[in-house]
Amino acid sequence: MNPAASVIFLTTLIGAGQGLFLALYVVELASRLQLIRIENSVALFVSGSLIALLLSGLGLIASFFHLGHPERAWRAAAMWRTSWLSREVIVLPIFMALLIVYGYAHFAQWDMSLAVGAVTAVVCVALFICTGMIYACIRFLQEWASPLTLMNYFLLGCASGCSLATAVAAFVEPDLTRTFAAAAILLTASALAVRSASLVRNKRLKPKSSLQTALGIHHPRIVQKSQGFMGGSFNTREFFHGKTPHILRSVKWFFLVFTFILPLLLLLLVLGRSTVSAALFCTIFVIQYAGLLAERWFFFAQANHPQNLYYKTIS
Repeated sequence: MNPAASVIFLTTLIGAGQGLFLALYVVELASRLQLIRIENSVALFVSGSLIALLLSGLGLIASFFHLGHPERAWRAAAMWRTSWLSREVIVLPIFMALLIVYGYAHFAQWDMSLAVGAVTAVVCVALFICTGMIYACIRFLQEWASPLTLMNYFLLGCASGCSLATAVAAFVEPDLTRTFAAAAILLTASALAVRSASLVRNKRLKPKSSLQTALGIHHPRIVQKSQGFMGGSFNTREFFHGKTPHILRSVKWFFLVFTFILPLLLLLLVLGRSTVSAALFCTIFVIQYAGLLAERWFFFAQANHPQNLYYKTIS
Protein backbone atom coordinates (compact mmCIF):
# COMPACT_ATOMS: atom_id res chain seq x y z
CA MET A 1 0.00 0.00 0.00
CA ASN A 2 1.05 3.62 -0.47
CA PRO A 3 1.30 5.23 3.01
CA ALA A 4 -0.66 8.49 3.33
CA ALA A 5 1.02 11.08 5.56
CA SER A 6 -2.37 12.23 6.88
CA VAL A 7 -3.26 8.75 8.17
CA ILE A 8 0.22 8.28 9.63
CA PHE A 9 -0.09 11.50 11.66
CA LEU A 10 -3.71 10.75 12.58
CA THR A 11 -2.99 7.34 14.09
CA THR A 12 0.25 8.29 15.86
CA LEU A 13 -1.03 11.58 17.30
CA ILE A 14 -4.31 10.27 18.67
CA GLY A 15 -2.56 7.13 19.90
CA ALA A 16 -0.11 9.19 21.97
CA GLY A 17 -2.99 11.30 23.28
CA GLN A 18 -4.96 8.22 24.27
CA GLY A 19 -1.93 6.69 25.96
CA LEU A 20 -1.26 9.91 27.87
CA PHE A 21 -4.82 10.03 29.18
CA LEU A 22 -4.77 6.37 30.26
CA ALA A 23 -1.48 6.95 32.10
CA LEU A 24 -3.00 9.92 33.94
CA TYR A 25 -6.15 8.04 34.83
CA VAL A 26 -4.27 5.02 36.20
CA VAL A 27 -2.21 7.37 38.37
CA GLU A 28 -5.36 9.09 39.62
CA LEU A 29 -6.90 5.71 40.44
CA ALA A 30 -3.74 4.69 42.31
CA SER A 31 -3.79 7.93 44.30
CA ARG A 32 -7.42 7.37 45.30
CA LEU A 33 -6.40 3.93 46.56
CA GLN A 34 -3.58 5.68 48.46
CA LEU A 35 -0.90 3.71 46.62
CA ILE A 36 0.89 6.89 45.54
CA ARG A 37 0.83 10.52 46.59
CA ILE A 38 0.26 13.44 44.21
CA GLU A 39 1.15 16.95 45.36
CA ASN A 40 0.12 19.04 42.32
CA SER A 41 -2.83 17.04 41.08
CA VAL A 42 -4.62 19.96 39.44
CA ALA A 43 -1.58 21.00 37.41
CA LEU A 44 -0.81 17.41 36.39
CA PHE A 45 -4.28 16.37 35.27
CA VAL A 46 -5.30 19.66 33.69
CA SER A 47 -2.08 20.06 31.70
CA GLY A 48 -2.09 16.37 30.74
CA SER A 49 -5.70 16.54 29.57
CA LEU A 50 -4.97 19.64 27.49
CA ILE A 51 -1.98 17.99 25.81
CA ALA A 52 -3.99 14.83 25.10
CA LEU A 53 -6.77 17.02 23.67
CA LEU A 54 -4.26 18.93 21.53
CA LEU A 55 -2.79 15.73 20.10
CA SER A 56 -6.25 14.32 19.36
CA GLY A 57 -7.27 17.59 17.71
CA LEU A 58 -4.14 17.65 15.54
CA GLY A 59 -4.83 14.06 14.54
CA LEU A 60 -8.40 14.95 13.61
CA ILE A 61 -7.17 17.89 11.50
CA ALA A 62 -4.63 15.63 9.78
CA SER A 63 -7.41 13.21 8.81
CA PHE A 64 -9.12 15.89 6.70
CA PHE A 65 -6.13 15.98 4.34
CA HIS A 66 -6.91 12.37 3.41
CA LEU A 67 -10.37 13.28 2.12
CA GLY A 68 -11.01 14.02 -1.52
CA HIS A 69 -13.98 16.21 -0.53
CA PRO A 70 -13.51 17.49 3.05
CA GLU A 71 -16.87 19.26 2.89
CA ARG A 72 -18.51 15.80 2.84
CA ALA A 73 -16.61 14.57 5.92
CA TRP A 74 -19.85 14.18 7.88
CA ARG A 75 -20.83 11.32 5.57
CA ALA A 76 -17.97 9.24 6.99
CA ALA A 77 -20.13 8.55 10.05
CA ALA A 78 -23.13 7.32 8.07
CA MET A 79 -22.08 3.64 7.94
CA TRP A 80 -21.48 3.16 11.67
CA ARG A 81 -23.43 -0.12 11.71
CA THR A 82 -20.91 -1.91 9.48
CA SER A 83 -17.81 0.28 9.18
CA TRP A 84 -15.04 0.55 11.76
CA LEU A 85 -13.95 3.77 10.09
CA SER A 86 -17.36 5.31 10.71
CA ARG A 87 -17.21 4.18 14.33
CA GLU A 88 -13.79 5.81 14.72
CA VAL A 89 -15.17 9.05 13.24
CA ILE A 90 -17.91 9.03 15.89
CA VAL A 91 -15.83 7.89 18.89
CA LEU A 92 -12.91 10.31 18.40
CA PRO A 93 -14.94 13.53 18.94
CA ILE A 94 -16.67 11.90 21.93
CA PHE A 95 -13.26 11.10 23.42
CA MET A 96 -12.13 14.70 22.86
CA ALA A 97 -15.28 16.08 24.50
CA LEU A 98 -14.79 13.81 27.51
CA LEU A 99 -11.17 14.98 27.78
CA ILE A 100 -12.47 18.53 28.17
CA VAL A 101 -14.88 17.43 30.90
CA TYR A 102 -12.17 15.40 32.63
CA GLY A 103 -9.70 18.28 32.62
CA TYR A 104 -12.33 20.73 33.84
CA ALA A 105 -13.42 18.33 36.59
CA HIS A 106 -9.89 18.49 37.99
CA PHE A 107 -9.65 22.24 37.45
CA ALA A 108 -12.90 22.74 39.38
CA GLN A 109 -11.86 19.99 41.84
CA TRP A 110 -15.04 17.98 41.42
CA ASP A 111 -15.34 14.78 43.42
CA MET A 112 -16.76 13.06 40.34
CA SER A 113 -13.51 13.35 38.36
CA LEU A 114 -12.78 9.64 38.87
CA ALA A 115 -16.18 8.67 37.45
CA VAL A 116 -15.68 11.00 34.48
CA GLY A 117 -12.27 9.43 33.94
CA ALA A 118 -13.76 5.93 34.00
CA VAL A 119 -16.19 6.80 31.22
CA THR A 120 -13.41 8.50 29.25
CA ALA A 121 -11.20 5.43 29.68
CA VAL A 122 -13.91 3.16 28.24
CA VAL A 123 -14.31 5.47 25.23
CA CYS A 124 -10.52 5.66 24.89
CA VAL A 125 -10.19 1.87 24.68
CA ALA A 126 -13.11 1.78 22.23
CA LEU A 127 -11.24 4.27 20.04
CA PHE A 128 -8.15 2.03 20.07
CA ILE A 129 -10.34 -0.88 18.98
CA CYS A 130 -12.00 1.11 16.20
CA THR A 131 -8.68 2.37 14.82
CA GLY A 132 -7.01 -1.03 14.92
CA MET A 133 -9.99 -2.89 13.46
CA ILE A 134 -10.10 -0.59 10.43
CA TYR A 135 -7.05 -2.51 9.23
CA ALA A 136 -7.33 -5.84 11.05
CA CYS A 137 -10.74 -6.55 9.49
CA ILE A 138 -9.42 -6.39 5.90
CA ARG A 139 -8.96 -10.11 5.28
CA PHE A 140 -7.38 -9.91 1.82
CA LEU A 141 -4.46 -7.87 3.22
CA GLN A 142 -2.77 -10.71 5.08
CA GLU A 143 -0.20 -8.45 6.76
CA TRP A 144 -3.00 -6.61 8.60
CA ALA A 145 -5.57 -9.37 9.15
CA SER A 146 -4.30 -10.44 12.57
CA PRO A 147 -5.02 -9.71 16.25
CA LEU A 148 -1.41 -8.47 16.40
CA THR A 149 -2.51 -5.36 14.48
CA LEU A 150 -4.97 -4.40 17.20
CA MET A 151 -2.45 -5.16 19.96
CA ASN A 152 0.20 -3.13 18.15
CA TYR A 153 -1.97 -0.01 17.94
CA PHE A 154 -2.93 -0.28 21.60
CA LEU A 155 0.55 -0.96 23.01
CA LEU A 156 2.35 1.61 20.87
CA GLY A 157 -0.21 4.27 21.78
CA CYS A 158 0.11 3.48 25.49
CA ALA A 159 3.92 3.31 25.31
CA SER A 160 4.25 6.70 23.59
CA GLY A 161 1.63 8.15 25.93
CA CYS A 162 3.57 7.00 28.99
CA SER A 163 6.78 8.45 27.55
CA LEU A 164 4.96 11.74 27.11
CA ALA A 165 3.55 11.47 30.64
CA THR A 166 7.11 11.38 32.03
CA ALA A 167 7.81 14.68 30.29
CA VAL A 168 4.60 16.24 31.63
CA ALA A 169 5.32 15.01 35.15
CA ALA A 170 8.88 16.32 34.98
CA PHE A 171 7.49 19.86 34.79
CA VAL A 172 4.60 19.68 37.27
CA GLU A 173 5.04 16.53 39.42
CA PRO A 174 8.70 15.35 39.39
CA ASP A 175 8.07 12.64 42.00
CA LEU A 176 5.99 10.71 39.47
CA THR A 177 8.57 10.65 36.68
CA ARG A 178 10.05 7.34 37.81
CA THR A 179 6.59 5.77 38.01
CA PHE A 180 5.74 6.85 34.48
CA ALA A 181 9.22 5.87 33.24
CA ALA A 182 8.86 2.36 34.66
CA ALA A 183 5.44 2.02 33.00
CA ALA A 184 6.87 3.31 29.71
CA ILE A 185 9.65 0.69 29.87
CA LEU A 186 7.16 -2.11 30.45
CA LEU A 187 4.83 -0.96 27.68
CA THR A 188 7.63 -0.28 25.18
CA ALA A 189 9.13 -3.74 25.82
CA SER A 190 5.68 -5.32 25.38
CA ALA A 191 5.13 -3.35 22.15
CA LEU A 192 8.54 -4.51 20.89
CA ALA A 193 7.59 -8.14 21.52
CA VAL A 194 4.26 -7.77 19.68
CA ARG A 195 5.74 -5.82 16.77
CA SER A 196 8.55 -8.34 16.41
CA ALA A 197 5.99 -11.14 16.35
CA SER A 198 4.09 -9.37 13.56
CA LEU A 199 7.29 -8.88 11.55
CA VAL A 200 8.14 -12.57 11.85
CA ARG A 201 4.57 -13.54 10.94
CA ASN A 202 4.44 -11.26 7.91
CA LYS A 203 7.81 -12.49 6.64
CA ARG A 204 6.46 -16.05 6.58
CA LEU A 205 3.23 -15.19 4.76
CA LYS A 206 2.61 -16.83 1.42
CA PRO A 207 0.37 -15.02 -1.11
CA LYS A 208 -3.00 -16.67 -1.59
CA SER A 209 -3.30 -15.27 -5.10
CA SER A 210 -1.12 -15.59 -8.17
CA LEU A 211 -1.22 -14.49 -11.78
CA GLN A 212 -2.74 -17.87 -12.59
CA THR A 213 -5.64 -17.48 -10.16
CA ALA A 214 -6.11 -13.81 -11.05
CA LEU A 215 -6.42 -14.53 -14.79
CA GLY A 216 -8.03 -17.95 -14.52
CA ILE A 217 -5.25 -19.34 -16.73
CA HIS A 218 -3.39 -22.22 -15.17
CA HIS A 219 -0.34 -22.23 -17.40
CA PRO A 220 2.82 -22.80 -15.34
CA ARG A 221 4.61 -19.78 -16.81
CA ILE A 222 2.91 -16.41 -17.28
CA VAL A 223 5.01 -13.32 -18.01
CA GLN A 224 3.68 -9.77 -17.84
CA LYS A 225 5.14 -7.48 -20.50
CA SER A 226 3.22 -4.27 -19.95
CA GLN A 227 1.16 -2.61 -17.24
CA GLY A 228 -1.60 -1.83 -19.69
CA PHE A 229 -1.83 1.92 -19.15
CA MET A 230 1.70 2.75 -20.35
CA GLY A 231 2.06 5.05 -17.34
CA GLY A 232 0.78 5.87 -13.89
CA SER A 233 -2.80 5.39 -12.74
CA PHE A 234 -4.85 5.59 -9.55
CA ASN A 235 -4.13 1.92 -8.88
CA THR A 236 -0.37 2.29 -9.09
CA ARG A 237 -0.35 5.47 -7.00
CA GLU A 238 -2.65 4.39 -4.18
CA PHE A 239 -1.94 0.68 -3.79
CA PHE A 240 1.83 0.52 -4.17
CA HIS A 241 4.52 2.70 -2.58
CA GLY A 242 7.10 2.27 -5.34
CA LYS A 243 10.04 2.01 -2.92
CA THR A 244 12.87 -0.50 -3.23
CA PRO A 245 13.39 -3.43 -0.81
CA HIS A 246 16.52 -1.64 0.44
CA ILE A 247 14.45 1.36 1.56
CA LEU A 248 11.94 -0.92 3.27
CA ARG A 249 14.71 -2.65 5.22
CA SER A 250 16.23 0.70 6.19
CA VAL A 251 12.90 2.02 7.46
CA LYS A 252 12.31 -1.20 9.40
CA TRP A 253 15.61 -0.95 11.27
CA PHE A 254 15.11 2.78 11.81
CA PHE A 255 11.77 2.31 13.56
CA LEU A 256 13.02 -0.66 15.58
CA VAL A 257 15.88 1.45 16.95
CA PHE A 258 14.02 4.74 17.43
CA THR A 259 10.69 3.38 18.63
CA PHE A 260 12.03 0.69 20.95
CA ILE A 261 15.78 0.35 21.50
CA LEU A 262 16.81 3.98 22.10
CA PRO A 263 13.79 4.88 24.30
CA LEU A 264 14.31 1.73 26.38
CA LEU A 265 18.00 2.49 26.90
CA LEU A 266 17.33 6.12 27.81
CA LEU A 267 14.47 5.24 30.17
CA LEU A 268 16.63 2.65 31.90
CA LEU A 269 19.30 5.33 32.25
CA VAL A 270 16.71 7.59 33.86
CA LEU A 271 15.84 5.00 36.48
CA GLY A 272 19.51 4.67 37.36
CA ARG A 273 20.04 8.37 38.06
CA SER A 274 18.98 10.43 41.05
CA THR A 275 18.09 13.58 39.09
CA VAL A 276 17.10 13.94 35.45
CA SER A 277 16.24 17.11 33.53
CA ALA A 278 12.85 17.54 31.92
CA ALA A 279 14.63 18.12 28.60
CA LEU A 280 15.77 14.47 28.58
CA PHE A 281 12.20 13.22 29.02
CA CYS A 282 11.06 15.45 26.17
CA THR A 283 13.90 14.14 24.02
CA ILE A 284 12.88 10.54 24.73
CA PHE A 285 9.34 11.24 23.56
CA VAL A 286 10.54 13.03 20.41
CA ILE A 287 12.84 10.11 19.55
CA GLN A 288 10.07 7.59 20.10
CA TYR A 289 7.55 9.60 18.11
CA ALA A 290 10.00 9.86 15.17
CA GLY A 291 10.27 6.07 15.31
CA LEU A 292 6.48 5.77 15.43
CA LEU A 293 6.14 7.76 12.22
CA ALA A 294 8.54 5.35 10.51
CA GLU A 295 6.79 2.34 12.06
CA ARG A 296 3.41 3.47 10.81
CA TRP A 297 4.83 4.16 7.33
CA PHE A 298 6.27 0.65 7.26
CA PHE A 299 2.97 -0.79 8.51
CA PHE A 300 1.18 0.56 5.46
CA ALA A 301 4.00 -0.01 2.96
CA GLN A 302 4.45 -3.67 3.94
CA ALA A 303 0.82 -4.52 3.13
CA ASN A 304 0.73 -6.03 -0.36
CA HIS A 305 -2.59 -5.42 -2.12
CA PRO A 306 -3.59 -8.35 -4.39
CA GLN A 307 -4.18 -5.96 -7.30
CA ASN A 308 -0.42 -5.37 -7.44
CA LEU A 309 -0.13 -8.78 -9.10
CA TYR A 310 -1.58 -7.17 -12.21
CA TYR A 311 0.20 -3.82 -11.96
CA LYS A 312 3.61 -5.11 -10.88
CA THR A 313 5.12 -4.25 -14.28
CA ILE A 314 5.08 -0.53 -15.06
CA SER A 315 6.37 0.42 -18.47
